[in-house]
Amino acid sequence: MPETLIYGGFAFLLGLLLTPWFIAFLRKNKMGKQLRVETVDSREATVFRTYHKHKFGTPTMGGLLIWGSILMTVLLSRLLSYTGFVEHSLLQRGQVYLPLFILVSLGILGAFDDYLNIIGAGKKKGLDWLPKLITLLVISGAAALWFYCKLGYDQVYVPFSGPVHIGILYIPLCMFIIVGTANAVNVTDGLDGLAAGLLIIAFGSFGLLSYIEGLDVLAAFCFVVAGATAAFLWHNVPPALFFMGDTGSLALGGTLGVIAMMTDQMLVLPFVGFIFMIEMLSVIIQLTSKKFRGGKKVFKAAPIHHHFEALEWGESKVTMRLWIVGSFMAFAGVIVSVFG
Repeated sequence: MPETLIYGGFAFLLGLLLTPWFIAFLRKNKMGKQLRVETVDSREATVFRTYHKHKFGTPTMGGLLIWGSILMTVLLSRLLSYTGFVEHSLLQRGQVYLPLFILVSLGILGAFDDYLNIIGAGKKKGLDWLPKLITLLVISGAAALWFYCKLGYDQVYVPFSGPVHIGILYIPLCMFIIVGTANAVNVTDGLDGLAAGLLIIAFGSFGLLSYIEGLDVLAAFCFVVAGATAAFLWHNVPPALFFMGDTGSLALGGTLGVIAMMTDQMLVLPFVGFIFMIEMLSVIIQLTSKKFRGGKKVFKAAPIHHHFEALEWGESKVTMRLWIVGSFMAFAGVIVSVFG
């Protein structure tokens, strides 16, 4: 536990120290956010532009700082372990290799998507959906095969019931969890501080569950991720100095899904990541309603945080209220996991 706190604290302090330089780098290279000109169904994003037009040009791709701080912390732990200062390194094959693989691979995918969006000046929203989906499926498929073939995962633990063996069906389920969580966090990342705050809650919860299950190294890794994300949030609270972009949301979302499976708590994930799930469902409901109800909408705007904005709640109030709900649901998820 002392090592866990040290690693998490180091990731937080490292992120804070690097932030001024990183923001200056983003501004110098004009890596600013472009406004969305249309929704996912190719209609004009009027609500988004009304409430977010002042954010045009704000530096993005802050996710690079988050997972960069995580990687440097992991490497530091390896160095400290090698020289005998600490007993355990975070670079542990059975518990950390897979989350690191997802973090870096989805981070690179997100960075490429962000870059295309920046150079497209808002006319093209990054990668087209098909190559992006294919890449997500390839990455998640590689992780799923590792889970099933190398680690021997082939069951789902049902709280208050027990493990249910599903055999090879674990592979598509694993892919669904990784892709779904990555996209859910990506969808949620639309207000200053919203996704980052919820991610800290989620990784903190799974860090606690990992520690309870005896996965000490994975628990430490979760707190490192939470620490690095907290450093980002320090300057991402309203008004945000920079955004995490897809390089942050896809990477951290996919990593969260992997950790839920490594702890055999994928059915607890909807509690811990409740707001992420609701945000994703709101988009699905909105698109379905428009398609089959002649363009009629269920929400004023989707994802649902923009609906609350359109109700004139105010951005900070929406963010903090969703943080509150997310905290309560994450606590419920921990209780279900511990007693289930």
